[in-house]
Formats: sequence, C-alpha cells, structure tokens
Amino acid sequence: MRSLLLAAALIAAAPSVGRAQETVTEVEPIIVTGRTRGYVAIESFTATRTDTPLIDIPQSVIVVTRAQLDDQAAHSLGDVLRYVPGVTVGQGEGNRDQITLRGQNTTADFFLDGARDDVQYFRGLYNLERVEVLKGPYALIFGRGGGGGIVNRVQKTPSADAPFFGARTGVNSFGAHDLALDLNLPISPTSAFRLNAVYESLDNHRDFHEGERFAVNPYFAAELGGGWRLGLSYEHVDDDRVTDRGVPSLGGRPIEGYRDRFFGVPGANRTTLRADILKARIDGTLTPDLNLSTTVLYGDFDKLYANVYPNGAATSQNGTVALAAYSDPTTRENLLVQTNLVWDVTTGPLVHKVLFGLEYGDQRSTNKRFNGVLSSSTLSLANPVFPTVTFSVPARDTVSDVETVSAYVQDQISLGDRFDVVAGLRFDRFDIRGIDLQPNPDRPFGRTDEKVSPRLGLIFKPQPTVSLYASYSESFQPRSGDQFLSLSTTQQNLEPERFTNREVGLKWQAGPNLILTAAVFQLDRSNATTPDPANPTLTINVGATRTEGLELSATGNLLDRWQINAAYAFQDATLRGNDDVRLAQVPEHQFSLWNRYDASDRLGLGLGVIHQSEQFAAIRTTPTTTRLPSFTRLDGAVYYDLSDRVQLQVNVENLLDETYFADAHNNFNITPGAPRNVRLSVSARF
Repeated sequence: MRSLLLAAALIAAAPSVGRAQETVTEVEPIIVTGRTRGYVAIESFTATRTDTPLIDIPQSVIVVTRAQLDDQAAHSLGDVLRYVPGVTVGQGEGNRDQITLRGQNTTADFFLDGARDDVQYFRGLYNLERVEVLKGPYALIFGRGGGGGIVNRVQKTPSADAPFFGARTGVNSFGAHDLALDLNLPISPTSAFRLNAVYESLDNHRDFHEGERFAVNPYFAAELGGGWRLGLSYEHVDDDRVTDRGVPSLGGRPIEGYRDRFFGVPGANRTTLRADILKARIDGTLTPDLNLSTTVLYGDFDKLYANVYPNGAATSQNGTVALAAYSDPTTRENLLVQTNLVWDVTTGPLVHKVLFGLEYGDQRSTNKRFNGVLSSSTLSLANPVFPTVTFSVPARDTVSDVETVSAYVQDQISLGDRFDVVAGLRFDRFDIRGIDLQPNPDRPFGRTDEKVSPRLGLIFKPQPTVSLYASYSESFQPRSGDQFLSLSTTQQNLEPERFTNREVGLKWQAGPNLILTAAVFQLDRSNATTPDPANPTLTINVGATRTEGLELSATGNLLDRWQINAAYAFQDATLRGNDDVRLAQVPEHQFSLWNRYDASDRLGLGLGVIHQSEQFAAIRTTPTTTRLPSFTRLDGAVYYDLSDRVQLQVNVENLLDETYFADAHNNFNITPGAPRNVRLSVSARF
C-alpha cells in the first residue's frame, strides 16, 4: 500500500503531456537494440551480432517484448520462460535462475546485451526492453556452453528525442509489493540519461517466505559525431530472500497436502546477493561499408546461500523426511571484452555482410561449502519441530581463474532475392587454473581446451515474407562445468562435452504484424554428464544423449485489437541407445497461449494458458525416479486506462486454482505451484 500511495502522489504531481504510451513508443534510442511492434520483434542484433531481420536468421528465436512483459505483469525470468515452450523452468535450489533448453540443463547460459552473465542469481526485468531465447547450440556467437540455447536480456537505453517518466507499482494477494521507476532525460540534442530502479518486497504462499530486492540502473548515452555512439551503464543489485527447496517426494511422486509447508529452518535458509555491473559500449562507422563495435563489461558479485532441505523421500504421508544442510558463499569478478567489425561488401552477384570478432574474458572466482550440523536429521510431518543448525563442517574451498580468448568470422551472403547463406567459424581457447584448498595438502588443478565451432545456415525465400531454412551448429562445454568451481583429477583428463544441432524450419510473416514459425531439430550431446540422482552435488557420466523435437509459434495481431503469443513444443530426450533412460525436466509436450484483446480504447482483456505434460525431476534411470504430474494453468488480466497517462491493471495467476507442481531440482526437492493469486498494478507514463 505504501508503494501504491507513493505512485499515486507522483502521478498526481506530474503535469499532463498527452498519451504517454505513444510518446515513449515513438522516441528513438541512441543505442539501437532492435525494433518491436507490440508483441512482435522485427529484428535482432543478438543472434548474428548484426542488424538482421528475424525472418533471415536460420535458427529458432523467441522474443518476449516489453509490451508482453508488462501485460503479463512478469517479475522474474521464471515468469517469462514458463510461457516459452521448449524451455523448462527449474527450481534452482531456491537461489538462482536455472532452466532446461532442449534437454540441456544450465545455470550459466544467460547473457546481458550479448555479454556473458553466468553468475548464479535471480535476474530482474525492471530495466529490460525485451528477453530473447535463442534455441540450439550457438558457439559461433556466444562461445562455450549454450548447448540447448541461451537467454539474452536486452537493456532499455536512453533517447535524446524527448523526456519521459514512467512509474509502476503493484501488490498481490500474498502481500508482495513493488515499485519501479523509469526516467529518461535528454541532456542535449545528441545525449541523454536514463534511470531505471526497482524495489520489491517478496512474499508468496509458502510458510516463512519473505525477502527484499533493490536494483538501480543509470545509463548515459551520446552521439559523438561522425557516426560514433557511446553508452555507459551501471547496475547495482541487492537481493535478500528465503531459500526454499520445496517439498519431498513420496512413492515416486511429489508429496501432496503440504503445499505451503516449509521444510527448511526459519532464519537459516537465506540467500543474499550484492552485484555491481558496469558496461561500456562504443560503436560507429569507420567507412561507409565498415562498422566497429566494442563492449566492455565488468561485474563484481558476492553471493551466499544457506539452506536446510529434504534429503530423501518421505517415509509415509504422515511419517518423517530426512534433512540435510549446507551453506555456499561465492565471489566472482568478470572482465569481458568484445569487439566486432562488420563489413558490407559486394562481390559480383553476391552481397556479403561479414562479421569479424574478438573476445577476451577473465573470470576469477572463490567458492566455499560448509556442511550443516543439525540437532535432528529428520523432520516429523505429523508433529514438525524445526531443528537447529550450524554450518561448521568445511566441505569445499576453491579459487579459480578462467581466461578465454576467442576469434570468429561470419559471412551472411545474399545470392539474389531468394537465397541466403550464413556461415562461420569460431576459435575458443579456454584456460582454467585453480587450487582446491580443502584437501591437505592443497591440490592445484588446471586444463586448457582449444576448440573450433562451425555454423552453417541455408535460407530459401520463395516470397519476401516466407523463409525456409536448414542449419547446422556446434558448441562445447569444458569439464569444469558451467560454474567452473573445481576440476577433479579424472575430469582433467577428459575432453569437453560436445553439442551438435541439426534443424530445419519455416518463418512466415502471415500478416502486417503476425509471424508464424516452425522448426524440427535433432540435438546430440556427447561425453555427457548429469547431476547424480543419488547425490545431486556430484555429476555422473551418462554417455551420449539425443533430444528430438518440434517447435511451433504464432506471434502478433490476429485482428487490429487482438494480439497473441502462442507456442507449442514436442521434445523426446533420451540416452542414445537406451530409450528407457529419459533426461531430466523435459516434458514431451508444452503449450502456451497469451491473448490481449482491446475491447475499447480504454478497456483491454488478457487471457493465458500454460500446459506442461509430466516430466521427471531427475534423469530417469530407475522406475522410482520422481515424476512431476502434468498440469494446465489458466491466467487472466484486465487493463483499464483511467486517463490518457494512467492505467489500472489486474492480473490473476491460476484462475481456476489448480493444484500443481511447478518445478523441481531433483527427486526430493519439488516446488508446489502457487494457488490463485491476484495482482493489482497502477502504471503511469508522462
């Protein structure tokens, strides 16, 4: 309520300058990140690192625009990605974003404006223009990892065209509330300053859950003359919340009847993050046909999570469950430098857009783990008494330094109006050096991998609005894993995991603002590892895996007043040679649909549905592997313009109050979905 009152005061005090939505939409940013129209993205700089229409990218790309983020009242990447079939949201042990793309589980394949953002934490949406999901391995552009794809967040940037101010505040029926501000100030005709900030008070249906999040992102941009532009961005994030590992299983299914029960220890289950991220970008024209862009990103992260959690299945519906505990402090400093040179050249009948790129990365990490000592290692479900816990038993203490050097070249070739080719190669040198300090004596570790990753895409356009494509791409994952915390003696002698994707697809602009896509793919992973179902802190080798699938999507306007974003994914993810072994957290069927219909100039209605078939919480190697049941969730929204500049919005999640299990970390840590939840929001733009 305090947030709502503050927003109301700001709204009442501000002068009227006409319809804010029109004003904000029409201004041109100094740093261009790709155009959108409502729910439709027209182009992407991320997928090719060149200004390329999405219809000319031979890859499955899903873009969730700012308009859809606001209409759905999304507050986390999890909220966004549940509406992206082909992506499964994981629990992340209650302290981080963790997802599975095309059968590949990851905590690190996240990017910010194309720069690596691989620390384990919950990422915000307050300062974003859009979220891009690129599916399939794509080492040519992003380097190591990304076996199933990547998620890229695109920041809002300043505009020198006009000043504007936006405020949005909301409260939900669990008591969570938030306030977000967006201020753009032109400084001169060629420079501007933009400030985004957010405060969130966190709460949900789970007992003892609470938390706070504060983030601020000032951004300065200027045209320097001669076709050169500069952008300077700084973001500070402060996040403090309860770590919740959900409920245990019983008989190979999530235990029922304990939707709100907390299986941790109040006061002990906590995760904190302090992050400072500085980003500088300069780009401009060297000659009429030659453009240069350089981005430097420095990030300083201090992360801690401590948790008590179910460490086995419940003995019975009202029996007991085993508990375990540990704390895990991590620090990381990232220095990432990325330079791209784009050359537009014509050779006879061929038109080329050639990308030359260099990247350098230095990532220094420290990580410790302390196992917890519990006063009782079991919890009674019938008469629960929280144990006491101390995190006093050292289990891990490592320092590591990862240095990467990469060079790549890509050529986008147009052979007339109907045929395009995208081809490229990337060389990566990944060097890790570190020390395990916990053994006595200390154990140094290290390994250097040098890999070449190719990519080839063929595009045929029978009409300007239709493209058929076929693509081949590769990526790799070093044996130190996506967080490179350690490297065992055995792992030091193993080749990196390899990902190979073959895909054919169709993209069709079926209307002025309607895009239809289809893709069929086969993704193979060799030298594969997965979390050990018996001990999720360890990994096991499983050999080679294969994910085969179909993805369909429709985004845009069916009518002038009716927008949709609909998608379906079928995935079959198995161990090659043994179809009885199913990969973890890969439902065979996923479907999502979000509609917005504007009944009048002031009144709009939203309706969404998510369906997910059953999935295994961990890799299925035995009949007792926990299955998460299928579910269908219905969401709704009402939008009403109180004036030309103020909008009232009501979102209802889980309209039918469905009982379901949203996600999992392993066989014994499963998150119950939230019951019906109403969010009231007020937003204003001037």
